[in-house]
Amino acid sequence: MSIYKLFYFNLRARAEISRLIFAAAGQKFQDVRYERNEWLSHKNEMPLGQVPVLEFNGTKLPQSLSIARFLAKQFQLAGRDNFEQAKVDAVIDTINDAMMIFMPIRRQEDEMKKKELMKKFFADQLPKHLKNLETLGKLYGDGGPFFVGNHLTWADLYFYDILETLLYANENCLNNYAWLKQNRVEVEKQPKVAEYLKNRPKSTM
Repeated sequence: MSIYKLFYFNLRARAEISRLIFAAAGQKFQDVRYERNEWLSHKNEMPLGQVPVLEFNGTKLPQSLSIARFLAKQFQLAGRDNFEQAKVDAVIDTINDAMMIFMPIRRQEDEMKKKELMKKFFADQLPKHLKNLETLGKLYGDGGPFFVGNHLTWADLYFYDILETLLYANENCLNNYAWLKQNRVEVEKQPKVAEYLKNRPKSTM
């Protein structure tokens, strides 16, 4: 029997996509959450001195997207063949195109500059990426509400997770994207995902 342990802080952030994959798959795992004051005593236990880390049958794997991609393949959430997997990866990469712009803005310490950059991001930059995601969903989704092949993949879970962060910063950012809004509704309707979202620990993004 395979044993999974996921190590991270008591946050959603970079570990939440893996937790969502575990939830959708109905797979039990050990969700090890460090408080910030505990981290230094565990840092040297991790291959690269960072988290998230997945321990699978005694071997530790770093890098959040490598972990998520492995888990998605383990639980048949990565696409049903090689080309579906490539389509899923194209969606993931398109989401990350937007986040590569957003995350440095989020970490901006000058509040006035941060406010100005956020306004520009949501008005001028994010819409292009959301439009690209709708294009891929309609192209690869076979007429259904999921991004690839008319069935749930980790692309849908990743989009759900990332949009929680973006919607927290701007609750109206999906207003003009009906397909993407419906995609998130369908993810929330998955029974195992809905149960996880209802009962997950209270933590910050």
